[in-house]
Amino acid sequence: MTEAYLYAAARTPFGRFGGALADVRPDDLAATAVSGLLSKAPALDPAEIGDVFWGNANGAGEENRNVGRMAVLLAGLPSSVPATTVNRLCGSSLDAAMLGSRTVESGDADIVLAGGVESMTRAPWVLPKPSRAYPAGNTAAVSTTLGWRLVNPQMPAEWTVSLGECNEQLADRFSISRQRQDEFAVRSHVLADTAWDAGWYDDLVVTVPGVELSRDEGIRPGTTIDKLSTLKPSFRKTGTITAGNASPLNDGASALLLGSAAASERIGSAPLARIAGRGVFALDPQNFGFAPVEAANAALARAAVSWDEVGAIELNEAFAVQSLACVDAWKINPDIVNTWGGAIAIGHPLGASGARILGTLAHRLVRDRHRWGVAAICIGVGQALAVVLENVSSESEKN
Repeated sequence: MTEAYLYAAARTPFGRFGGALADVRPDDLAATAVSGLLSKAPALDPAEIGDVFWGNANGAGEENRNVGRMAVLLAGLPSSVPATTVNRLCGSSLDAAMLGSRTVESGDADIVLAGGVESMTRAPWVLPKPSRAYPAGNTAAVSTTLGWRLVNPQMPAEWTVSLGECNEQLADRFSISRQRQDEFAVRSHVLADTAWDAGWYDDLVVTVPGVELSRDEGIRPGTTIDKLSTLKPSFRKTGTITAGNASPLNDGASALLLGSAAASERIGSAPLARIAGRGVFALDPQNFGFAPVEAANAALARAAVSWDEVGAIELNEAFAVQSLACVDAWKINPDIVNTWGGAIAIGHPLGASGARILGTLAHRLVRDRHRWGVAAICIGVGQALAVVLENVSSESEKN
């Protein structure tokens, strides 16, 4: 089989809920990420793209009707370029990248584009369809922004608790304190701000036309432990999870260019990293925050790589507590995790986050000259995905 490589990555800045990107449709955000990605491969004829895999979690609003295909058309690619939209909730765009890499490996396409988008601001309210015309009673609209909606009554109650309650249970299970969670959150903001100031995101982030937003909107460089300690728990009166140590609601899009080794000449550049291993894992829905542990272990096993060899990790920070639980379980040096900041600071637009962490990981491997890296993400309803990358850039010495 052919091996699959990551050639380029691009994303929009991530906006706050109701913030700078609130007036931008999700299909337009997606098109911006696609155009920004292709600007990094000017030698590539877009007609050479064999397929597009695009992630989206909500899919109930303006991004309905296959937003991947809408992104291709709105970005001005030839109408001959096909696309599909993938929904694995928070893991949608990492799933898209995994599907794209398998497509390259199988030989079904030599060059593919993968990515994802979410506008949590513009996620609509929905109404359940009545079983018969003109029902007499009132009907409540349901928000599609986040979490369970229109729940099947056959689902056990313990499965359908809020995402926050799931992670309060995780905090209880592993005795992870509010103090540790707040410290992790402060670290995320400090590292994200430092990375932006150092210019490390300059080659990754593309601006959205008509919007004055040059960096991720949710980063708060002045965040301190003292400030976070004043926030009230969000899910339990005596809980540990607050708005400060969990990822916010966001808008944004991310894109990746994948291809075979033979595609290098047509793309016009050498690859950054090889897709070396993939992993998927599932637990009971309420335990979703811990699922990345075995997803990453599976991906490393398939790559024949040990944790001792890993130099960089991108773990999506849905909640500080679940990130800490995973890092503790892996028994790794926490200093190699999310060194350019994570989702608590940068944001977590559901369908875009997986491609963000994979693109960031590839750039971290190149900059810091590490050979092996892991990207992992937890997914609501009990799942997780992980990908192992091998740095294959022209840097001759790697740690």
